[in-house]
Amino acid sequence: MTAATPPGAHPPARGTAAHRFLRLYTRLLASPAGLAWNRGREMELLHRAMGFAALGFLTLVPLLVVVAAADPTSGQGFTRWLSQALGISAVSQGEVERLFGTPGTALQRTTALGLAALAAFGLTFGGAVQTGYEKVWDLPTARWHTMWRHVVFLALLVLALLLFVNTPAPSGSAGAGAALADLTGTCLFFWVAQRLLLGGRVRWSALLPGAVVTALCLLGLRVFSQFVFSPLIASNAVTYGPFGTVLVLQSWLVGVGVVVYGGALVGRLVHESRVHRRLARAYPPRD
Repeated sequence: MTAATPPGAHPPARGTAAHRFLRLYTRLLASPAGLAWNRGREMELLHRAMGFAALGFLTLVPLLVVVAAADPTSGQGFTRWLSQALGISAVSQGEVERLFGTPGTALQRTTALGLAALAAFGLTFGGAVQTGYEKVWDLPTARWHTMWRHVVFLALLVLALLLFVNTPAPSGSAGAGAALADLTGTCLFFWVAQRLLLGGRVRWSALLPGAVVTALCLLGLRVFSQFVFSPLIASNAVTYGPFGTVLVLQSWLVGVGVVVYGGALVGRLVHESRVHRRLARAYPPRD
């Protein structure tokens, strides 16, 4: 039999360390980072981001290739769209051009039936984004008659990309203003996109934090791409050929998916935190 601990004596050190670890673990789970981690795991954020990348590359990219080739003001097709989004170097841009071909070829080989098929497949991308937003807000799946929202979302996405690539890149002191305008436009697009795809089931004020976080994270991803994805495209093209470029682009699209869904998720947590603080001020605890 073990002797009982005398009154006033300290508990064993092992129990104290375990208690501290448990308390630290509880605080971590209750922290914003812990809440975001748990919510992201519940909605399978990484799996949805990988689905975003796969579906975007198979259904959305072919449509954007044709639309960009038909844009008379761009003149360089989808390669310019992608190069500006990634911020890649001239060498990496050449590899992307070899992967997607020239704009004239895309237009010559696309029929009206093929374009209609591309548009129909592109609508599935809007449905995937809508499902992701519904998971973020724990909403039921929208009914079939709301599929017209996918058409509007796809049109807004193409319009936003056209405005993005056709805006001349300023130099000097105007660069900061252009970056701010680009950030504002991205935030506005995702603000409207969330409201549209969720069918107005979430208020505008609740969706704004997610749009801001998404825009900021996309800007960070663009800066990250200049230092990571751009050299990877050049090196992987030498090692694996065009398949290496596809791998890098797929990885970049996974990052975009994480930002799109993760930004909306963080925005919901920010909104809920604001609501809790507002309720705490309105109904303070009584002694």
